[in-house]
Amino acid sequence: MIYQDLSSFKMPKNFRGGSKVKVQLWGIVEFLFFRPSLQFMYGFRNFLLRLFGAKIGKNVLIRSSVKITYPWKLEIGDNSWIGEETYLYNLAEIKIGKNAVISHRSFLNTGGHDYNKTTFDIFAQPIIIEDEAWVTSEVYVSPGVTISRGAVIGVRSAVFNNMPEGMLCYGSPAKPIRKRDIK
Repeated sequence: MIYQDLSSFKMPKNFRGGSKVKVQLWGIVEFLFFRPSLQFMYGFRNFLLRLFGAKIGKNVLIRSSVKITYPWKLEIGDNSWIGEETYLYNLAEIKIGKNAVISHRSFLNTGGHDYNKTTFDIFAQPIIIEDEAWVTSEVYVSPGVTISRGAVIGVRSAVFNNMPEGMLCYGSPAKPIRKRDIK
């Protein structure tokens, strides 16, 4: 039995959402300008992302160590923060709402491969982080997941399903535990 034959893998047409030149140019700009920029240069990093098609709101704070695969598939609302060493692996769109936080070393993963096909087909599904949600440190978020408004995802959780509004959620797999207690 053959489980996967990578010689038969084919990248779907227009999968990246940009030309090979655009993809390579972003890699160069990210390496030479985005990543080495000083910590306080949030506006400069937002400018670079906008140049490549990202929709970035006002007062957005993105650390220089954040890794973004395709800026043209990224949308971030006003007053949101993206922490150190976060990886936005956005083969599909990632939409982050207003006043949302993605804390350090989290991994938002929009893509994978179909392990049930010998051709190992690649797929991508969007991730949505709604307004006022907080994805805390070292959280993994799977393709196709929505984290609803005001939800908090606990440290080192793995999110494979949608999380409900205003709930504290944690674990692997993450589950809603209790309502967020706002004072």
